[in-house]
Amino acid sequence: MAAEIKFGTDGWRGVIAWDFTYENVRRLAQALADYINENAPSEDEGKSAKVFVGYDRRFMSDLFAADIASILRSNKIDVVLSECPVTTPMVSMLTLKKFWLGIMVTASHNPAQYNGVKVKLGGCSAPLRETKEIEQNIDENPVLFLYGQKADQKNLTDLYQKHLSSVANVKKVATLKGNIAVDYMHGTTAGWLEKILPSNKIIALHEKHDPTFNGLQPDPSLKNMAELKKVLLDKKAIVGFAFDGDGDRFGLLDEKGNYVTPSVVAGVLLHHLSKDKKFKGKIVQTVSMGYLPKRIARAKGFSFEEVPVGFKHVAEIMNLEDVAFGAEEAGGYSWKGGASDRDGLVVALAWLDILANTKKKVSELCDEVAKEYGASVYLRRDLPAAKAIDKEAFAEKLRKKLPKKIASFKVAEVSTLDGVKIYFENDEWLLVRPSGTEPLVRVYAEAATKKDTQALLDFGEKLVAQYIK
Repeated sequence: MAAEIKFGTDGWRGVIAWDFTYENVRRLAQALADYINENAPSEDEGKSAKVFVGYDRRFMSDLFAADIASILRSNKIDVVLSECPVTTPMVSMLTLKKFWLGIMVTASHNPAQYNGVKVKLGGCSAPLRETKEIEQNIDENPVLFLYGQKADQKNLTDLYQKHLSSVANVKKVATLKGNIAVDYMHGTTAGWLEKILPSNKIIALHEKHDPTFNGLQPDPSLKNMAELKKVLLDKKAIVGFAFDGDGDRFGLLDEKGNYVTPSVVAGVLLHHLSKDKKFKGKIVQTVSMGYLPKRIARAKGFSFEEVPVGFKHVAEIMNLEDVAFGAEEAGGYSWKGGASDRDGLVVALAWLDILANTKKKVSELCDEVAKEYGASVYLRRDLPAAKAIDKEAFAEKLRKKLPKKIASFKVAEVSTLDGVKIYFENDEWLLVRPSGTEPLVRVYAEAATKKDTQALLDFGEKLVAQYIK
């Protein structure tokens, strides 16, 4: 069945054998081929027009990727197909080093029944204007799939390993006392930290290839990190890391097994990058990220901007302006000096670098930032929606219903940049927005105490109750 193919916050995703089928993947592959042939640089421009196709460990990802590569080859495009499963950040990195465009078969953090396709350009996700053009190409031409047109296959993981090894002082990190607990969530980051660091320091969970993800969702959020917490505490590890299915999202546990929210992760990273690395420039984050980066930017005199949800919006600005640091609440972070796309392994290595340089525990680093910039309790609820929601109409209706005071907070400003975000007088905030990748309405909030954050979430849930039935 031919399905509508639309790019969400990062790529197109669908349920395998329902809408993510060979037929639909081939339709998208032809649209990509048409886009590439219309837009790729010519040899006269002195730039590579090569395309790289990668894939994750999901069910049949390798076969879908091979089909895409064969269709590109049939359309006379110079394409290389990966010999092995790779991370999405590796594909992004290759579009800076060796290729003009990257295509990645993955559904990222979605459950096992999903698969998808991401498009990478210039070191990050293709901007909205590019994905719109690809969508417009769908079914414009019949799929050209010539028999015997197989793409060259190569293993380019050595380039990615060199890139990762440059992130941290590996020799100094190797001197850290204690082990590092890592949940690879059966994704494509599996084994990578062992290639960079002494393998006897790594306590690895879920490193084996399992397309079912052991029945769990490969999403490094609090609800999925209970096993990592147990192992960390049992083995007395100094830190716990978790990565999603394709390696661009990152989750963190401190040495006590406490989950460190993305707001605090971003706060500590930005604090040390600006202090120790002397980073300066603009701070960009999605509307769903917490207030610590905003407060640090204010304290240091950096400019600050919020963008819609989806790291591609952060990365696009990073490619155009002098941006020191970018972040999103889904566990994506990037900063000056590397690829503008998010990379969970890069973030993990950066944290190990900070631990080695400061000789402090993760909890101590978090406490320092809270003492200097204020406490942060950041929470999110995901509410299943029974039907599709028109985001713009949803935002406009909710905006009109808002009171001047919510819980104990006075409303200072309301934004409809992506959903409805309500800012309060001391940076506290509440955001409600339909998801761009799943049938959910997400409710986010942040305040200095758990009680206040829960009160804001309760209000947000009541506010959207009629729209999710």
